[in-house]
Amino acid sequence: MAIGAARDMASLMKILIVLTSTAALLAFTAAGAMVGGAAPAPEAIGRSVVTVVGSRGNFCTGSLIAPSLVLTVAHCVQPGSDYKIVLYSADRKPELQDVKAVAIHPGFRVQEMLAHRATADVALLRLVIPAQGKTPARLGMPQSPLAPGNAFTVVGVGVTVRGDGKSAGVIRAAGLVATGKPGTLQIRLVDRAGQGAQAGLGACTGDSGAPVFEEQANGRAIIGVVSWSTGPNDSAGCGGLTGVTPLTLYRDWILQTARQWGFAL
Repeated sequence: MAIGAARDMASLMKILIVLTSTAALLAFTAAGAMVGGAAPAPEAIGRSVVTVVGSRGNFCTGSLIAPSLVLTVAHCVQPGSDYKIVLYSADRKPELQDVKAVAIHPGFRVQEMLAHRATADVALLRLVIPAQGKTPARLGMPQSPLAPGNAFTVVGVGVTVRGDGKSAGVIRAAGLVATGKPGTLQIRLVDRAGQGAQAGLGACTGDSGAPVFEEQANGRAIIGVVSWSTGPNDSAGCGGLTGVTPLTLYRDWILQTARQWGFAL
C-alpha cells in the first residue's frame, strides 16, 4: 500500500472510531440517521448520496449535484476542521475523497438552527477529483402548492438506533410527509403513521445534510436538505419531526457558487 493511501486509511479509521464513541454527543446538532426501521435506499435514489466526515469526529450526509460538487448543510462544515468525503467501492471498501474548498451560505446562523428556526443552513464542498461510481442528482424546488400531506423522500447515512454509532453508514430512505405550515423558509416532515406524536421514521444523528427528494413531472429532484430532528411530541432525539431547509431561497446561491468554481449545473 502506498504511503499516501495508508495515511488516508489510518485517518478514516480514526474518524470511524471517533464516530462510534461520540455519536450520542452529536445528537443535539445533527439530524441523525434514519430511525424507525427505514430500509436501505434503492440504487436509483441513493446513488448520489455520500458521507461527509470531519477531522473533529463529526459526520453528516451529503449529495453529489455534480461529479465534483457535494451539497450538504452549513452546520456540518464549520471552519476549524478538515473535511473528506467517504465513498464505497464495489466491494464496500471505504474510499476517502479530498475536499478542495468549502462554501457556506453567508446567511447561515447556527443559533437559529439550534433553536429549530429557519436559517440558510446550506453549504457546498468542492472535491479535488470527481467522484467515481456515483450519479449526481438534479436540483429543484418544492412544487406549489406546498401543503401538509405532501410526500417527500429523505435519504441519509445516519444511525438507525440513537446513540449507536455502529448502526450508521448504510444509505437508507424514509418516505415522510409535510406537517404544520410548510413554506419557503422551512418544511417539517413526519412519519405518516405517527404524525410526530409517536416514534416513527425520521432523521437522526448523521442525517444532517441528507437530500430531500420530491417526485416531480420532469423527474425526481432534491428540493431541500435535512437540518435538525426531534423525538415524538418535540422531545429530544429522533423519530418525531425532521426539519428541512428548502432550496427555494438558496438555489441561486448554489448555482452562482458552482459557476464561480467553474461548474455549470
